[in-house]
Amino acid sequence: ACFRLLCSLLLPALFLSGILCICLVVLLWGVRLWIQRKKQLSSAGRDGKRPLLVAFFHPYCNAGGGGERVLWCAIRTLQKKYRNVTCVVYTGDRDATGEEIVEGAFRRFNIKLIHPVKFVFLEKRFLVEASLYPHFTLLGQSLGSLFLGWEALLKCAPDIYIDSMGYAFTIPLFKYLGGCRVGCYVHYPTISTDMLSVVRNQDTRFNNAAFITSSPLFSKFKLVYYYFFAFMYGLVGSCSDVVMVNSSWTLNHILSLWRAGACTSVVYPPCDVQAFLDIPLEVEKSASEYSIVSVSQFRPEKDHPLQIRAFAKLLKEKRVGQQPSLKLILIGGCRNQQDEERVNNLKRLCEELGVSDDVVFRINIPFEELKRHLAEATIGLHTMWNEHFGIGVVECMAAGTVILAHNSGGPKLDIVVPHEGCVTGFLAEDEDSYAETMAYIFSLSPEKRLGIRENARRSVHRFSDQHFEDTFLLSVEPLFK
Repeated sequence: ACFRLLCSLLLPALFLSGILCICLVVLLWGVRLWIQRKKQLSSAGRDGKRPLLVAFFHPYCNAGGGGERVLWCAIRTLQKKYRNVTCVVYTGDRDATGEEIVEGAFRRFNIKLIHPVKFVFLEKRFLVEASLYPHFTLLGQSLGSLFLGWEALLKCAPDIYIDSMGYAFTIPLFKYLGGCRVGCYVHYPTISTDMLSVVRNQDTRFNNAAFITSSPLFSKFKLVYYYFFAFMYGLVGSCSDVVMVNSSWTLNHILSLWRAGACTSVVYPPCDVQAFLDIPLEVEKSASEYSIVSVSQFRPEKDHPLQIRAFAKLLKEKRVGQQPSLKLILIGGCRNQQDEERVNNLKRLCEELGVSDDVVFRINIPFEELKRHLAEATIGLHTMWNEHFGIGVVECMAAGTVILAHNSGGPKLDIVVPHEGCVTGFLAEDEDSYAETMAYIFSLSPEKRLGIRENARRSVHRFSDQHFEDTFLLSVEPLFK
């Protein structure tokens, strides 16, 4: 009787599930055919042939960070190589026109595009804002990117789709519903084994609140959530036809999560080293003031408070009356109101530590002003833990500053490494080691500092625009066959 009751309940449920699955498959297939039909009906070019549409998913393309430099260099590279290609950028920057965005790319990065770019302006970018998801942020943003990706696909169905900002959950959407060849450039894995270890070890960081680390139950729950997310992230990422990563550190994490080694390659981001190489390198003349310059967006992971605290410690331990005086110059881009609030908090921290007169904030400055600050600086400062690459680190080295970066991630593995057996810069980890190392750099003779600066400059040629163009074209070639 029990068996019959079970069968009578189970069989209809299985039958209904099967019908629903078939309906879903038919619906998705119909959507795919409809999108393909829309694509075929799109306008042809002047020669009668429809141009190949290559779309980049970059909702914050008007921001001034290293990721945006990669985007504009990638577009310029494709425009140089392929004639019958139209580049499309999906963006949520509706407060600027396409012309203003392109002009901004030239002003900030010194990148001039060869042909016009088609911009597809998205209305639902708020769905990928971290502020919308105070809890389960990774999952919330990833699901939000699916809706944003769907809006993008409906507005413009491309032939080739490249996620250039780390929204991996959009990849299967464009591959299976859009019928696109898909690739991605990964600046930073959305989740990494390092993040799992932070939660497992109950470490307090900007993305692991104290109330979670203090509770074994919350920590275990978050660990299960992270493992589930890592599994899903690996699943969607493995759908890529081409995977480009920006450093050895990112490569290691993506290989372990996505298991797509056959189509994964390291493509170092393009650093505008050439623009800094005309800054003359010479033994510093005695000056009344030395500057320490930091170049990075005002985001929490960049850890600007560490820079300010280490600088305050350096000033405190500096002998009274010792010359020259020191200035810390924080240069970076502000993307939104949260970034601006972050800058205000940093200014308050300066006041608390009594260093307001010695710390200067320069926000969203033009390229020429950035170059001038770097030309005048003695130390280039970087403090992000597990920075995926570090374009700002390379720029500081190319400009001739003595770099002091975080002893982790890209700076440790790829950038601040010995060149021809000689030192190219320094690494530190905490407030004390940063302050001590800055003091040590200032204690060196100008001649010794010049030797380090010259060697660092020679080492950064492997991060040039030309090297990026060559490796990028080699990596994306399978998408154009």
